[in-house]
Amino acid sequence: MIPISAVIITFNEEKNIARCLESLQGVADDIVVVDSFSKDRTRAICEEFGVCFVEHAFEGHIEQKNWAITQAQYPHVLSLDADEALDETLRQSIIQVKNNWNSDGYYMNRLTNYCGKWVHHCGWYPDRKLRLWDSRKGAWGGDNPHDKYELFEGDQNTSRLHGDILHYSYYTREDHYKQVEYFTTILAEAQFKRGKKAPWITLIFSPVVKFIKDYFIHLGILDGKTGFVICRISAYATFLKYKKIRKLKREQDQ
Repeated sequence: MIPISAVIITFNEEKNIARCLESLQGVADDIVVVDSFSKDRTRAICEEFGVCFVEHAFEGHIEQKNWAITQAQYPHVLSLDADEALDETLRQSIIQVKNNWNSDGYYMNRLTNYCGKWVHHCGWYPDRKLRLWDSRKGAWGGDNPHDKYELFEGDQNTSRLHGDILHYSYYTREDHYKQVEYFTTILAEAQFKRGKKAPWITLIFSPVVKFIKDYFIHLGILDGKTGFVICRISAYATFLKYKKIRKLKREQDQ
């Protein structure tokens, strides 16, 4: 059986971390929590579970997750966010993989809970994620804060596991708006550095396209009122990102 290290990054996650760690019991042989100096009970809760708890200054989601891998005891790594947990089907799928590891990485679906409602559309499901892999064959990349694990060229043999990562995303609509404000700032800065532009036509029409895509094409309409709220806020996030890119361009030109 191949041992697995579960790696989680945290900051003020007392509301979520116990559920995450509980779901890893009997699955992970090593659990590492890399914390960016939480001010709440995150550390105390982690210590109750007997995990390896390490504090490290946060320099970005991608940077933190890549550093966290270096703290893992084993090269085969399962990555979760603190607000995620494995459902029972996925737990059993991972246990089976430990007995018969035959891919470079394993994808799994993520099902999101939004203010108490499970969201099956809006472009939020199946939301396939590569979260179990041989850490010698890839690294975290993407754009902060939207990180993604990328296998190196030549190490692209992947499989998909049955079951879902349960993602407890937002407890209130206000939480969602706060996250949008935070994430769009980081994303706008990252894309601006790469030369991303935001002309007026993009600022105006991209949010409209985003709403139509998520609500109609990705069937957010089938998620009822929750689907409408999610699609509306997602469209607003698109607008806000481009607005912030425009602001960065103005500041640069001054």
